Amino acid sequence: MILRSLLLLFWAAAACHCVPQTNQQKPLQPAVVSSNFERRKLHGRFLHITDFHPDRFYSQFSDSDNACHWGEGDAGIFGAEKTDCDSPISLVNATFQWINDNLKDTIDFIVWTGDSARHDNDELIPRTEEQVIELNEMMVHKFVEVFGKDGNINDTDPTNDFTIPIVPNFGNNDILPHNIFTPGPNSWTKQFAQVWRQFIPEEQRHGFERGGWFFVEVIPNKLAVLSLNTLYFFNNNNAVDGCASKSESGYEHFEWLRIQLQFFRHRGMKAILMGHVPPARTPSKQSWDETCWQKYTLWLQQYRDVIVGGLYGHMNIDHFMLQDNDQIDMRLITGQVKPRKPPRKSNRFSILSSAAYLTELRYGWSNLPDVFEVADAGATKKNEKHKKKKGRKSKHDKLLDRIGGPWAERYSATLVSASVVPNYFPTMRLFDYNITGALDDNLHDLSKEAGPQLDESERTDMSASSKKHKFVKPHPPSKSQPPGPAYSPQTFSWASYTQYFANLTRINAEFASPRRSKDARFTYEVEYDTKNDTVFGLEDLTVRSFVNLAARIGDYKPRKDDVLSTAMNEIEDDISATKKKKHKKNKKHKKHKKQKRLNKTWFAFVNRAYVGTKDADDLHDQFGFATEE
Repeated sequence: MILRSLLLLFWAAAACHCVPQTNQQKPLQPAVVSSNFERRKLHGRFLHITDFHPDRFYSQFSDSDNACHWGEGDAGIFGAEKTDCDSPISLVNATFQWINDNLKDTIDFIVWTGDSARHDNDELIPRTEEQVIELNEMMVHKFVEVFGKDGNINDTDPTNDFTIPIVPNFGNNDILPHNIFTPGPNSWTKQFAQVWRQFIPEEQRHGFERGGWFFVEVIPNKLAVLSLNTLYFFNNNNAVDGCASKSESGYEHFEWLRIQLQFFRHRGMKAILMGHVPPARTPSKQSWDETCWQKYTLWLQQYRDVIVGGLYGHMNIDHFMLQDNDQIDMRLITGQVKPRKPPRKSNRFSILSSAAYLTELRYGWSNLPDVFEVADAGATKKNEKHKKKKGRKSKHDKLLDRIGGPWAERYSATLVSASVVPNYFPTMRLFDYNITGALDDNLHDLSKEAGPQLDESERTDMSASSKKHKFVKPHPPSKSQPPGPAYSPQTFSWASYTQYFANLTRINAEFASPRRSKDARFTYEVEYDTKNDTVFGLEDLTVRSFVNLAARIGDYKPRKDDVLSTAMNEIEDDISATKKKKHKKNKKHKKHKKQKRLNKTWFAFVNRAYVGTKDADDLHDQFGFATEE
C-alpha cells in the first residue's frame, strides 16, 4: 500500500491540466475554416497510427500475467508481444524515432485514432484522471518532437505548430471510467480542448467542447479529415442511447456530420472519416448501437461523392469490413421501431472472440459474387451478345446488380488497422493516395466566395428552443456525377497501403542478449504492401476492389488460383516445413478421400489480422479453412 500511495503521489505531481470556460449552447452550424495554412509540397502519402496505450508502470522482465507491472517474467525491453500488457515508454520513444528517421519528410498528414492512455488493468494501480491526461499530453509532446516547426516560439496560433496536419481522436480508454462518455460539454471535452489545442482549429473549439468532434482541412479547400467521436455510437457506453432520438448526443453528432459533408459537397471537397471504435457488425460483435450503424451507412451512401473512406482502430486486428446499403432500415433511423439491444461485452477483444468475429465476417461474404464469376459472365455476355433476348438481363448484368453496379455502390468499406500496443506485433499503416491535380487552383474552390447556401430541407436547428422536428434524409449525389473517390480512381482516392510491423520477438532478444551486436536496432519493417501483394491482389483501394477481395475470402470452394496448396511460397513462411511434411504424409494414406482445398486468401487474411504472430498450425485448427472439393 505504501508503494501504491507513492505511485499515486508521483502521478498527481507529474500531471497538469486546465479546464477552459464553459460556453453556452448554440444552434449547430457549419464550421468556418481558417486559411492560414502554408502551401506545401504534397507527397501523396499519409500515416494512420492507433492505440499506443503507453504505460509508465511497465517494468522490463516482469510477469505478463501481472500487467507487466510486478514479479519476474519475460516482459521485453520494448514490450511484451502477444500479451495483454500495454506499451512501455521505450516502445513509444522508439516508434517516434523510427517515424522521424524514415517517414517524417515523406508524408502529408497523420490520422491518429486514439487510445493514448493505458488500460485499467491493475487493481493495485487504478487509473486516475491525472494519469489519463498526462499520458495524452506526453503523446502530443512526442508529435511535437518529430513534427514541430523550428523557431515557432513567437507564433500566436497554436494550430500552426506542426510541419504537417495531425488529427487526433478520442479512444474509449482516453477517459475515465473507460467507455463512459457523457453528453457534452463535459469535463473531458473541456480538458482535451486544451490538450489538443495545437490540433483543433480555433473556430471549432466550441463544437469540440460540445461533443468531441471536429475536422481539419489537411489540404485546404480540397481535402478534410473528420474526427468522429465514436464513443457516442459505442454500445458499451451506457451514458448514451443510440442515434435515433433528437435528445441523444449520437443524433446531434450525425447532424453535425451531415451538415459538414453537405458543405464539403458544395465546396467541391472530399473527406476522410476517422474514428476509434469501428462499426463492426456481426452476430457475435456489434460495436455500435444499431441506430448509429444505420445512420452511418445511410450517410456513406448519400455522400459517396464526397467520402473517400473510413479509418478506425480499437480492435487491434488488421482487417476491413463492408457496410451493405440494402440493410438500411429507415424505421430504425427515424425511431419508428427500436432495435434489439445486444448484450454489453468486455472491453478487451480476446483472440477467441476475434476468431469468431473474423469467421462471421467470412461467412457474411460467402454470398458475394467473386471477381472471376463476374469476369466469366462478362466474357460469356460478349460471346453470346447476338443470342440475348430483348428485355432480358445477361448473367453478367445480374451479378453486377447484386453488388450495386460496376462500381459496387451497394457497399462501402471501412479499414481497421492493427495497433502499436503489442497485443500482437506493433504496427502502423502508410497510405498512398492520388494527388493528381490536388493543388490545381482550377479545381472547384469556393473558399473565397460567400458560403454556399443549403436548401431548407438540409438545415436543422439543434438549439433547445426548436420544438418541431422532421428527420432530414441527406440528398444523394446528382445522377449526372461520376462515381465518388471511394469507388472510382480519381484525385484523393486511396491507391494502396503498406503495413509496417516491429518484430518484438527478435528485437527484444537482440537487445537483451549479453552479446548484443553494435548493429542491433529497433526498426519497423514491411509486413505486406498492397501494391505488389499477389495474395490479396488489390489493384487499388476502391470499394469494388474490397468487395472482390471479400468474395474471394468468403469462397469455401476456392478456384485454382486461390488454392493454398498450389502457392505455398506466396505466403512468406505462413506454413512451416513441418506442416508441409505432414500434409504429404497424410495424402499417401488418404487416397480414397476427397482432397482438401485451402483458401490461401482467407489464410492470408487471418494471418495478417494477427500481424503474423500466430503459428500456422494454430490458425489451421482455429479457423478450419480447409474445405471439401
